[in-house]
Amino acid sequence: MSIEYKSLEIIFCFICYFSYVIIKSKKSFHMLQQNFYNNSNRYLKWLKNNPQKLLITADILLIPITIFLLKLKVGIYLILGIFYLLLFYITKEKYKKEPVVISFKITSRVKRMFATWIIGYLVFALIYLFHEKAGILLFVLLASFNAFYIYFVNIVNKPIEKIVYYYYFQKAKKKIKEDTRLQVIGITGSYGKTSSKNILADILQVKYDTLPTPKNFNTPYGLMLTINNHLDKFTEYLVAEMGACEVGQIKELCDFVKPKYGILTKIGVAHLESFKTEENIQKTKFELVESLPEDGLAILNMDDEKQVQYNIKNHCQVQWIAIDNKNADLKASNIKGTKDGMTFDIQFKGDKKKYSMETKLLGKANIYNILAAILLAYHLGMTIDEIKQGVKGVKTIPHRLELKREGGLNLIDDGYNSNPVGAKMALETLALMPGKKIVVTPGMIELKEKQYELNFRFGKQITEVADEVILVGKKQTKPIYEGLIEQKYDHKKIHIFDNIYEAFQLLRKISDKDTYTLIENDLPDMFLEKEGKK
Repeated sequence: MSIEYKSLEIIFCFICYFSYVIIKSKKSFHMLQQNFYNNSNRYLKWLKNNPQKLLITADILLIPITIFLLKLKVGIYLILGIFYLLLFYITKEKYKKEPVVISFKITSRVKRMFATWIIGYLVFALIYLFHEKAGILLFVLLASFNAFYIYFVNIVNKPIEKIVYYYYFQKAKKKIKEDTRLQVIGITGSYGKTSSKNILADILQVKYDTLPTPKNFNTPYGLMLTINNHLDKFTEYLVAEMGACEVGQIKELCDFVKPKYGILTKIGVAHLESFKTEENIQKTKFELVESLPEDGLAILNMDDEKQVQYNIKNHCQVQWIAIDNKNADLKASNIKGTKDGMTFDIQFKGDKKKYSMETKLLGKANIYNILAAILLAYHLGMTIDEIKQGVKGVKTIPHRLELKREGGLNLIDDGYNSNPVGAKMALETLALMPGKKIVVTPGMIELKEKQYELNFRFGKQITEVADEVILVGKKQTKPIYEGLIEQKYDHKKIHIFDNIYEAFQLLRKISDKDTYTLIENDLPDMFLEKEGKK
């Protein structure tokens, strides 16, 4: 074989190889990003639970094939090039068909990690130049175990990320400290944080210059970005969503932004896997209340036993909202739901007068969120007319009981991180709708030893509302299926698929203009299974 011909083979092989590796690396980076860069080992847990996504893939067969070809010493570059070209097109088409709820974001952190990715490959290229056979096998192994290489890149970059984080954290801390006019409102809870934050911001913006943290920016990093990039001298209130999956994380956020006001949404069992116990969840959520100054105000939910029973270690003012409990400082009644939204009345404690409100939002959960916002807005000096205007103007929130019409389907999108209480409320919302009702769900996750029990109960609850059920992932939705069967639900009305793409194909066939479909829990790639329907 001529040197020129072999060079063309090598070039062809590496072009095909890197075309495939880049598209696979993008997928690995995406999953790493969705799993918070392996915070609490989330990425490794995802790999363990979904090995068919990035670990046990067709390219693993190239390891023994490469060893065999290296022994033969003929045509290795051409054969590997052809294999990687085929893998590139197959993988590209596969990823194109997979629905993505949370898109991959090319952030500065991702760019830094990709630079490390390139440097790593340059080091491996030196090995290849000095030892061709070892280099070839190393490149094949890197492609097959790409998910672990990305994990390694993440580890290598940690010191860099700490330096970058420290610089911007100190910058944000200084900025918020120097703004003496600014007041901070913290919002936390097991669910409903983003909804509550957006609702409060929409109401306060009728009178005040208000900055809510964008999307679900509820970590120190997200708050830091919000302060550095969006906070200006005109902002009067910063509404900070505060998320946590471990004890102490809410206090860390409070120490950073120093909230004067706090809203606690309902406490459930979300992230029980990382919190270990329900008591830890309760304690962590109350870190917000216990971080408020004595002249601060906490808005709590009197219909939530976990809030009523908790012994608050703070002397700040506390006021309560409720729908069922008549002793609350602000309560809602006469709640009516339609396909266009809801109407309800509110009444302050000690005031016999009732005030009518209307909103485009759906669900009892959003009534609680609106009540908390109304009570705080009233405390901050807004009039009832201003509050009414704000409630009416509250925008629907993506993936949180969001009523929308797409592709001829009426969808109630409750796709963001479902939990038992929120799922039940979503079913109550679906029950308000006219016509045929369908539930599409992959079930609830991160519920530790209670995962089976709570999903089983969810299945039983579905039978009271849904005319048909579409389950995504046979293994993880097994408890829901068994709950449905326990209630003697018609098995012909239960459909199981391995991905959301197939589920929506059926959904379009069994729906008409009067059908309403509840999408309950997130359906990104990270929760899809490759089990197939049986």
